[in-house]
Parts: sequence; structure tokens; C-alpha cells
Amino acid sequence: MHLRRALLLSLAAALVLGPAARTFASQPAPSNAPADATPPALYLGTAWYPEQWPESRWDTDLTLMQAAHIRFVRVGEFAWSMLEPSEGHYDLDWLDRAIRAAQRHHIAVVIGTPSAAPPAWLTTKYPETLRIKQDGQRDQHGNRQQFDWSNPKYRELARAMALQLAQRFGHDPNVIGWQIDNEYANESYGPATQAQFQDWLHARYTTLDNLNARWTTAYWSQTYTDWSQIPIETSYGNPGLLLNWKRFVSDTWRSYQKNQIDVIRAKSDPRQFITTNMMGFFDGYDEYTVSQDLDLASWDDYVGTGQLNPVSNGAAHDLTRGLLRKNFWVMETQPGFVNWSPDNNSLDKGAVRAMAWHDVGHGADAVSYWQWRSALNGQEEYHGTLVGADGTPVPLYPEVAQLGSEFAMAGPSLAGTAVHSDVAILHSYDAVWAINWQRHNKAFDPLATMVTYYGALRALAHSVDIVNPSVPLSQYKLVVAPALNLLTDQQAQNLIDYVRNGGHLVLTQRSAMKNTDNGLFTERQPGPLADLLGGRVAQYYALDSSIPISGAWGSSSTNVWAELLSTSSPDTKVLMRYGKSPLGWLDDQPAAITRQVGKGRITYIGADLASDSASPALAAAAKWMLTDAGVHPAFGALPPGVDLYIRSDAHHEVWILINFGDAKAAPQTVTLPTAFTNVLTGSPTHSVTLNRFDVVILQRPTH
Repeated sequence: MHLRRALLLSLAAALVLGPAARTFASQPAPSNAPADATPPALYLGTAWYPEQWPESRWDTDLTLMQAAHIRFVRVGEFAWSMLEPSEGHYDLDWLDRAIRAAQRHHIAVVIGTPSAAPPAWLTTKYPETLRIKQDGQRDQHGNRQQFDWSNPKYRELARAMALQLAQRFGHDPNVIGWQIDNEYANESYGPATQAQFQDWLHARYTTLDNLNARWTTAYWSQTYTDWSQIPIETSYGNPGLLLNWKRFVSDTWRSYQKNQIDVIRAKSDPRQFITTNMMGFFDGYDEYTVSQDLDLASWDDYVGTGQLNPVSNGAAHDLTRGLLRKNFWVMETQPGFVNWSPDNNSLDKGAVRAMAWHDVGHGADAVSYWQWRSALNGQEEYHGTLVGADGTPVPLYPEVAQLGSEFAMAGPSLAGTAVHSDVAILHSYDAVWAINWQRHNKAFDPLATMVTYYGALRALAHSVDIVNPSVPLSQYKLVVAPALNLLTDQQAQNLIDYVRNGGHLVLTQRSAMKNTDNGLFTERQPGPLADLLGGRVAQYYALDSSIPISGAWGSSSTNVWAELLSTSSPDTKVLMRYGKSPLGWLDDQPAAITRQVGKGRITYIGADLASDSASPALAAAAKWMLTDAGVHPAFGALPPGVDLYIRSDAHHEVWILINFGDAKAAPQTVTLPTAFTNVLTGSPTHSVTLNRFDVVILQRPTH
């Protein structure tokens, strides 16, 4: 029966893939050589759950994967009940057999530690390992992420499970890496966690007098006389308390993760990387904090409802690349559609392939689809897959197979390349949280503001890094800090040094208002940067109507928010002014100012340029910033809908061009500045024409 089913499925693959499958059929039989004996520069992968299927099915699935050029599978991250059926009794043999089966098909393995979904025996025997929700009720078994990430017993059991896996597979030639847990998300709010939070605060502030002073607890009689009095608060409370809870959450996720990392590192080869799959702009914790102990960053890239927005999705890629400031992996992405969005439409034909090359262009070295095949029951039955419930390929399969073939062809050109940017956007979880707790105008979204500036700059520069304000900045000619509301002392000094050493720093609305404890600076905005700016924010206004602005960047209007600027130095120049409005306070006052400091420059934009991504003033401001900073992009303006990504090493550049334009738009032609070689065809070219979702990969030497 197994042989007959395998033959039928192979025939189905041949019918779907055509020549690609026939090419595969002529290849040598799978061997026992390690899948990573010659690791590819670009990995195509999928999430595979062998424990959910009869073992007689495994080779059939792996044959279809190999035909689609899938080079790795992620396994194990939800399999705790199969790996440890009862406490202390481990069964890793089935996983070993699955790894060997993958190896025979030249498919490498990433092992996910299974702590995201504890087994029923664990949560029944140790109910204290279940999280306490914000309503005070204990979570129940039957979902995932129901564990208490701060609970010592849960950490002990998770560590023991990770140790067993590392001892068995830490030197396995076919295991290339480890993923810790899966999509960290839920905190616990019980008394034990609260006590840990209080101890954490004690270690941070040393004395209650210090904490009370820095949090200004004299306000509303919040003064604490014992550490045990300090509550957990997540939405409306003392700003210092709110911020420190989020920092505690971040540190606790980091220590939860390190609890497993330490045993894996001690028992595994250095060649095996360790990561965890984060979630882009999810702000439940500080990803910069949690990523510090990882070898590489990875994230789960989903569109949900609608079609890919290359600007916002690209910003999420660049955020992930900025966590460790190097190439990253897309550990999960959608094969057509998801099941958890209000409307789970499919991506258009061709968009899945284009989206994957978009990932690579932003610095991804791997793209992996969730998942290979749906479980026949469970909470995610409707989620997109690469094969159907019957085990035969779905219509998307050939598109992914084409992508796998292209990854194999283009991999040598992309090996060792990375994204290099002259422009950086500063992103801080502290600042985002601080604004979101006190928006003052509900329409002011700090992340949307950042993405809008990012889009305007990237349209001209073609490459923008997103990094934390604590990192070294000297490599950048231009640094833009949208709504950087909160600054630590170290970050403030970092920005001052950047300007004094010749960089151009641009601050926007609501920047440098708060200190490390989420309290107001004693100086007006931009706080410790005001002297450098030679100006300040005299007052801020949440707006209920538009106010005209005009000046060096043309004429426009400001919505949502406006800041009245003043100058205190003759060197500080006014770039934009407000016009007349019913508000009156802003009439003819400075809306944007700038000051040259030696070879550097600092600029403050008090007008809301980001409420309209198509604003001509924003485009003009972005062009002015880049020109003043001496940023000279490798290419000029692109046709509508066409996006350019550049990766390079010391010897050559790889350009990836993708047309994300409207379905009704005409094909777009791009004339190249010099001769390139088309990586997929080997042909020289001076221009390319792209239909919707077309992808062209080009390379040229850099010397």
C-alpha cells in the first residue's frame, strides 16, 4: 500500500511540476550523506510534523519536498508529548528516524525545542506551571503558550527536555540548527511572578527612596514603603511602573530562553546555530533584549488579510536584520493564505514567489513555509499548505518548486553577501511603549510614523537599516529618529557623538521627551539634545484639524500633531513654518529647524509629515536629508510598483528587482546604469522589463 501510494504521489508531482519533476526523477537515489555537506547559500524550507503522520508516509513527503528543492525542515517544536510521553521517560528514536529520512533526501533539519506546548501530564501534575491570566484565572491545557514563563518548575522541565535533545542531536551531521520554543507571547500575572518582578526592581533600583524619586511616586500618593506593595500594571498606571514591567517581561523571556540555550550550547557543535522565531513588530517584549544570546535572528512573516505591502513588510525585515545587525532567516511564512485573519484570502498567483525574493533582498538567507501539510484535526485545519489533506500537491506547489530551483541557481551569487546601508532609522521599544500608553491623540501611531518615514527614505536610498539607538552609528551618513520619545543617558550621548563626528541626525515629533524611567526630562524637547540643536519644542499640540505648512520642502499641511519650535542659536535655521489656522498658537512659527555642528548636522521636524505617505513635503524632506548627508544611491527613481534590493560583498553586487505593481498596470522597464549579468539566465543585459510579480536577479562586479 505504501509503495502504491508513493508511486501515485510521484505521478501527481510529475503532472504538477512537468519538466522539474522529470529532472528530479533522473537524479541519483537519495544517499546517507549529510544534507549540509555543501550547505546552500539560500535555504528553502518548510515546517514538517512527522509525529502527526504514519512513518510509512515520511519518504513520500520527503520525495515531494526534494522535488521542490526544499533544503531544510523544522521539526519537533510542538512534539513534547511524543518526545516525553511521561515524566522522565523520553522517546527520541522516532525523531532520529525522521532526521535520517530527511538526510536520505538531502534535507537538513532544524530542531525546535517543544516548550511552547507542554504535555497534559505536565500541566496536570504541576498546575503551577500554567500561567495566570490578567483576569486572575489560571490558563488551561489544550492550546499552546499556556505555560508560565517565569515558573522555576516549568523551566526545569523544559531545560531537561532540551538537554535530552542536545545530547542526542547536538553532533548530528544533519541537524544544522535549533529554534528555542515558538513565538514567545504570553506572560503570567500571578503572585509568584509579581514577587519576581519586585525582586527585579529591587536589584535595579537598590532602594525604595531611589525608586520613589525616579518614578515621582509622590503623585497621587503612590509612594511605596515596602517592595511587596508594588503591583503589576500593564495599561494605565505610573509610567515608570509600566515601562519597568515591560523591561522585566523582556528580561524574563531572555532568561527563559537562555535556560535552554545554555544546555544546547554545552552539548552541540558550534556549527549548529540557535535562534527563535520572533514576530516582526510584535511589541510584547523588547526583541533587542531577547535576541542578544542568539546566533541569528529569525521571524515569522505573514500577510494575513490582503496582499503584501512591500514597504511595511520590508520594514519588518529590516527590523529583524537590525536585531543582530546581520542576515536573518524567515522561519515561517504563509503558503498562500492563513487561517487566523478575519478574511483569509489567498495571495495572488505569483505573489508567494515574489514575496520570497523580497525576503532575500532584505537580507534573509532562508525562507520556510508553514506548513507542509495540515494536521487532520486541530486549531489550524484551514491554514495554507504545500500539499493537501490527501497528501498531493496543491496549486501553489509548482510556484514554490520554481522558487526552490531559483534559490539553487542564484545561491552562489548571493553567498556571503549582505545588505549595506548609508541610512538608518532608529527604533526603540521603550519609546513605542511610552507613546502608546499616553498617545494624547489616539491617531498618533509611533510605528506607523516610523514606517512612513522608512518608506519615503527607502524609495530614494533603496536600502535602510532599522536599529536600536544604543548601537554604534558611525557607519551611517544619515540617521532618522521618528518619534524617539524616550532616551537613556547612553543613547543621548551616542546621538550627540554621532552628530559631532560628522553625521546628520533627524529627529521628528515627540522625540527626546522622556528619560530612562519614562519620566519627563527637566529640559524641554529634545531634552539632552536641545543644546546641540540650538532650539527646542516650546509646546506640543494634538490636532483636530489640518494646519498649513510651507518652506524649503514646499507647501503641505500637518495633521494629528504639531510642535511649536523656537531657536536659541544664530546657527539654527528654520526650514518650514506653520501657516494661519483657527488654532492661532502656531501661526508663522517654526515647524522644522536645523543646525550644522562642525561637519555634522541635527534637524528637528515638529510638523506631522508622516500622516500621509504620499505627502510631497515628506518626499521633499527625504530628498533633502539624503542630499545634505551625502547619500548617493546606486540608482535613481524606479517605475511605479518596482522595488530594488541590493546585497553585496567585497567583490560584487547582486540587484533584485521585483514588480509589485497593480494587476492592471502595464509592464515596467528599468534601464540599468551599467551592464549586468542576469543570474538566472547567464545573459548580459542593460535593461529589464517586468510584469506584475516578475523577479529579476542581476549581478555586477564592484571593481
